[in-house]
Formats: sequence, C-alpha cells, structure tokens
Amino acid sequence: MAVGIGTGMAAGTSEFSEGFEAMSSWRIPRHELAHLDARLNASFLDHAAINEDPAAEPSKWRLATLTDVEEVKSVVRMLPIWATTIMFWTVYAQMTTFSVSQATTMDRRIGPSFQIPAGSLTVFFVGSILLTVPIYDRIVVPVARRLNGNPHGLTPLQRIGVGLALSVIAMAGAALTEIRRLRVARDEAVPAGGVVPMSVFWLIPQFFLVGAGEAFTYIGQLDFFLRECPKGMKTMSTGLFLSTLSLGFFVSSALVAAVHKVTGDRHPWIADDLNKGRLDNFYWLLAVICLANLLVYLVAARWYKYKAGRPGADGSVNGVEMADEPMLH
Repeated sequence: MAVGIGTGMAAGTSEFSEGFEAMSSWRIPRHELAHLDARLNASFLDHAAINEDPAAEPSKWRLATLTDVEEVKSVVRMLPIWATTIMFWTVYAQMTTFSVSQATTMDRRIGPSFQIPAGSLTVFFVGSILLTVPIYDRIVVPVARRLNGNPHGLTPLQRIGVGLALSVIAMAGAALTEIRRLRVARDEAVPAGGVVPMSVFWLIPQFFLVGAGEAFTYIGQLDFFLRECPKGMKTMSTGLFLSTLSLGFFVSSALVAAVHKVTGDRHPWIADDLNKGRLDNFYWLLAVICLANLLVYLVAARWYKYKAGRPGADGSVNGVEMADEPMLH
C-alpha cells in the first residue's frame, strides 16, 4: 500500500524513488518514514523525494532519490558543528600575528648575546602538541574509558569541545599577560618602539594552550567529518574540515578591521606601537566571543545524533544506536 505524505495529499499520488528506473514502484511505509524523520531531522527536505507527477519525465533536478535526501540531511545536521569550530582557528591566527608582534617588544635574550627570533616562538605549538598527545594517551584515555566506556577515551565532539574551551582560556591568559606587559612598559617609561624589560617567556602559556587546543580540535574535527559524512560524499569531509581553518583566518581579518575602524581614531586597541595600544582589550573581546561560541557549540553537540553505532567496550560498533540519544558525545 502506498502512503501519502503531507496534509491533504492523496495516499496513492506520492512515491519515493530509489532510482529513476523504478521511480513508480518503490514506496515507503508511514512508520518507517516517521522513524527516518525522527532520526535524521530536517524533514522538510523529504519533499525533494516526493513524486507528485508519476507521468512526468524523470529528472534529477525535479525528483531526488531517498539516498540523496538522506545524505543532504546528514550534511545539514553537521553545519552547526562546522560553524562553531571556526572560532578556534580565529584564535589560532592571533598566535601567528599579534603574539609574535608582542614578542618583538619583549626581552628575548638568552645569555649575554643570543636573542630568540620572535617568529620562532611558534615552536611552542609543536612542543605543546608533542606533550599533549602522550598525556592524552596515557592519562586522559584510561580515565575517560572507565567513565564512559568508550575505548577511544573521548569522542570527536568531546575532543573538539576541549579544544574550544582551551581557546577561551588562552585568550583570557593572553589578555592578562598583555596587561602586565603594558604596566611594565608604563612603569619603566619605555619609549615608542622600545623593548619592554619583561621576558618573552611570559608568552609561552598562551602558545601552549592554543597548541594543546589544536591537538584536540584538529584531530576531533577530522575524525568527526570523516565519520559523519555520508558514504557518497566522503570527498567532501576533508573540505568541510579545511574550510574551517581558512574561514577562521578570514574572520580574524574581518574582526581586526572592525576593531580598528571602531577604536582607531582616539584610543586604538591595535596600534602600530603595541606599547601605545590596548591589545589586551582585543584579547578580552576574543575571549568573550569564544566563550559565547563555546556555549552555542555545547548546545549543538548536546543535540547532535551520530549516524553510526556507539563503540562497545571491545571496540565493536554493535552496541547502542547513538542516533536516538541526544547528548554531548
């Protein structure tokens, strides 16, 4: 028996097509359709698979297969997660720009004659990743495995959440460090463009926090998009992930331009001479934005439903179906 979809639609006029060759012979029972909608959401997309005119010439622009609809639904459900991970890479952009600029105004001497190149401070990204990975493997994974039964420790969404939280802490820490740097510059009456008598190693915590956040976010994003992208769109998974990196840098540029336009006339936050600016306010602004973004992410992750089964204690995926469990996972 064919089942119609939509109010007032005749029961025999609506058909879901699995393929254009068998477009008029494949039907879906109402109880199966209800389960499908509950599992995938975005039920408005079902209309793309409704054959309202069986006599019309088949066209993929007019009628989609149910498989196509399901794949588009999966991508739509991932978009909130995708959007809320962009801000991490906006924070990352500050470490390669303003934090390096801060380093040029600080005491970079080691010993009587050697000076650390300001740009080389990004090596602490690598160092923090190398330190974070074994800590995660040796400490976090065993503890998380006992708490949630996941053999991999944290799930992709949990790892991304940790990375976003670290970005908030990093920006707050960067603001506090900049407040101290400006205070020292003022107390020591440092001239324009002069070097503040404050060790450059004060910047290490913010580099370390963002680097550790990258270890969680990068791997979490890659795992999430590879796992959740539909089989027919696997090539799109890496593109979704990499687009968050590029958009993060674009957002950073737009944010800097907006801040400079608003504050540039009287008391610029971002000045050519950082000793005369208020970079700490810019860092606080980023911390607030990242915190708001984290809260939105937690809501999105809380209600996201994985399409695959949850791995059991033995690493199998024949356990509980995660599609029916809205939770932060």
